[in-house]
Amino acid sequence: MTSEFSLIVQLRRDGAVDRNFRADPPPSVVSGQVVLDHVAADISGRLGPPEVGEVVMSVLSPEALTREQQEVQDVIREAAAGDEPLVIIVQAAEELREDELGVVLAAAVHARRPVILRVMADA
Repeated sequence: MTSEFSLIVQLRRDGAVDRNFRADPPPSVVSGQVVLDHVAADISGRLGPPEVGEVVMSVLSPEALTREQQEVQDVIREAAAGDEPLVIIVQAAEELREDELGVVLAAAVHARRPVILRVMADA
């Protein structure tokens, strides 16, 4: 990637993950490697499907990112070149820890396209 950041995290403003990031931001957010993109939620508090990007993986919770670390690396590495970002969906989360972000960030650093981690709802 040519930008100074490697991963975009899309989340609901004032949702659980956003509040946890403000209270105790992970090092990758503080350093600017991870950029937060606040997305409008629907009336139920969920994000809709991504408007842009190619969804390459979906997990129920962020803990799955560390359990399925090899799959995260594989889907990002094996994605064909293109213009749209690669999107990994997290169905629900209360927080995103540095180790979970780190799995996606490590893969995203070597991606041929931008990578988005999209948190659909609070857990």
